[in-house]
Amino acid sequence: MFPLGMVVFPYQVVALCVFEDRYRQLLEDVGETQRFGTCLIARGSEVGGDDERTFVGTMLEIRGQQRMNDGEILVVVEGASCFAIERWLEDQPYPRAVAQERCCDDVMVDPDLLRLAETSVRALRHLQSEVAADEVFATNCPMAEDPWIRSWQLCSMTPMALLDQFKVLSLSDPNDRLRLLVEVCCERYGDYQRMLSTDAGPSFF
Repeated sequence: MFPLGMVVFPYQVVALCVFEDRYRQLLEDVGETQRFGTCLIARGSEVGGDDERTFVGTMLEIRGQQRMNDGEILVVVEGASCFAIERWLEDQPYPRAVAQERCCDDVMVDPDLLRLAETSVRALRHLQSEVAADEVFATNCPMAEDPWIRSWQLCSMTPMALLDQFKVLSLSDPNDRLRLLVEVCCERYGDYQRMLSTDAGPSFF
């Protein structure tokens, strides 16, 4: 397990910098599977242990890695399935847990809700670019036609607070996730509008 101070959604691609010996060992131990789990650190630091962790996480698949000159390893991973942690084991040689795949509800994604969520996310990102251009991260991956994958991609594109990210990840119904995403976008849109009207700088969230 590789706990992080961030949420990684299924189908989201992120880069991790590995420099602690325990996580170097993890990379060696995953072997041919090239898979390991991550969860959000609720309190504490990513480095050194003694952190408090959440009980919902995402399985990650290694897409590539590169050893740097200083010995650090840059690892590119993609989120796969979600899981629920039943219990934590001893952190030797790295964080370990007993977990099971957390199946999401087998329901059809509401196409109207999906369109509304996508419109909301794009509108929010556009307004964010006017208020805090340096906070707008690029999205280079094409949006999937599959509504299930597309809904997760929208989650990773939405600028939202860490707690909201975790709430979104924790929901098992894809339509509930999209509804929450629309709510978050509406709230953040109002925040950015107030910043524009008062010429205030971006808030930290």
